[in-house]
Amino acid sequence: MSEYIICVFGSGGVGKSCLTMQFVQGVFLEKYDPTIEDVYKKTLECDGKQYDLEILDTAGSEEFSSMRDLYVSNGHGFVLVYSITSQATFNEVERYYERIISIKDVDKDGQPPIVLVGNKCDSEKDRIVSRETGQNLARKWKCSFLETSAKTKLNVAEVFYDLVRQINRSSLAKRQVATNDDGAGGRVVIHNDPPTPKSSSKTEEKQERRCCCVLL
Repeated sequence: MSEYIICVFGSGGVGKSCLTMQFVQGVFLEKYDPTIEDVYKKTLECDGKQYDLEILDTAGSEEFSSMRDLYVSNGHGFVLVYSITSQATFNEVERYYERIISIKDVDKDGQPPIVLVGNKCDSEKDRIVSRETGQNLARKWKCSFLETSAKTKLNVAEVFYDLVRQINRSSLAKRQVATNDDGAGGRVVIHNDPPTPKSSSKTEEKQERRCCCVLL
């Protein structure tokens, strides 16, 4: 059984813990309790195989930022979360992204598996960050994008399924590149387009068309 480390990053109050707890335990945290560092374990069945996920719910407070480099170095995939009701949290995710890229060997290993998440899409009346703005950033980063609601469970599981599939494809591409090394220092570059995650029900499928988008 494969074991993957997934890191959840984002500013304080965007709903990182709510997303993680909803996925792992199926509960919604009504009260905001700032996270220092929490580690959750969950076994996920995806495409007929089982995976042990270790999910690191990281602190949004700057005072705990020294922990993040270690998370990034060991992590297989990353969830970058902002709130659609806060422009400041959207602006902040770019700093997390840049840090990930600076630590990971992008030239050697390629783009790390990332899902950009606009959380709290149940608060449409308070929306500040448009879907198009999130889509454009995901297009720039060439990563997946989902709008979620930890409160209603919309697309919460889809975030982690998508990330596991990205990690699998990334691992396969690395093996194929190694196999196809031309012997003169050249590499065969293999591009993999992630599939669009599917909603778990017809109701969520209708909601997803209104409230989320996945970009490749």
